[in-house]
Amino acid sequence: MVENQESYTAKLCAFARAWHSNTARKKIFDDYLAYDLMGWESYEQVKAQILRDYTDGTREDLVRFLNTYFAPIPLSRLRFTESRLRKFAENEPVQYVICGAGADSFSFRNSDPRIEVFEVDHPDTQRYKRDRIRSLEWNVPKNVHFVPVDFERETMIAGLRKAGFRTDRKTFFSILGVSYYLSLPVFTNTLSQIAELSALGSVLVFDFPLKGQEFPPRVGELERITHDLGEVMSGGFTYAEVSRALFALGFQIDTYLTPEKVQEAYFKDRTDGLTAFENVSLLSATFTNGRSYE
Repeated sequence: MVENQESYTAKLCAFARAWHSNTARKKIFDDYLAYDLMGWESYEQVKAQILRDYTDGTREDLVRFLNTYFAPIPLSRLRFTESRLRKFAENEPVQYVICGAGADSFSFRNSDPRIEVFEVDHPDTQRYKRDRIRSLEWNVPKNVHFVPVDFERETMIAGLRKAGFRTDRKTFFSILGVSYYLSLPVFTNTLSQIAELSALGSVLVFDFPLKGQEFPPRVGELERITHDLGEVMSGGFTYAEVSRALFALGFQIDTYLTPEKVQEAYFKDRTDGLTAFENVSLLSATFTNGRSYE
């Protein structure tokens, strides 16, 4: 995996989740703890910078910017991921590994003690998050483990094993918002680590940008914005490339949502300007290791 220190685009996405939870009447995904995890000061700083750098300074233009560029992707991928997780965890105790957990709030929204959560991230990011948790006086649930991994010095595999991860238990892995900035070989290396940790029947979920098509202007504009913020997108993958990489590692795709299907599932009939991003797909795959698995 890549080093995943807190980024400004991650802060923008967290702000968008918090804003959506606080203001939207019809919620795609209600991350009702996003604002608390950010904190008032950080929330207001991001809001002020968006108003200054990306809008005409009005609330209406702030909403337009968020709904156009930074809310659709995180809202839809979290809705997809946690819906798939709930189905996965219906019948037995499972593990949930959040790769690049950042400001993810699932550990404190989760009410199912059978889901053992492992939050994997860079030590600096986790230090910041744990400081926020202490300042909020939240109790860390017994089924939550923070796994700091300095990816320049150790692998995710080593970090998880030290944290008590069990390779004989079915596990749900999410790796969201990462593929945009990686080449296919680097991303496949991350997937191979997940495959090595996976018991039969484990599930992997991620989002990825499609390449090789003509897309509306906002796709290029988002790439320009992230580039200006110091985070360069790598151009994306084709579905064929992703499916071949997964098959070679022992995964079978069980759900694939094209951008059109994401629109139909989560954004249909909205009137607030929120629409699915035209180049972003959502995918889940089951680890079968080449076997037929039910």
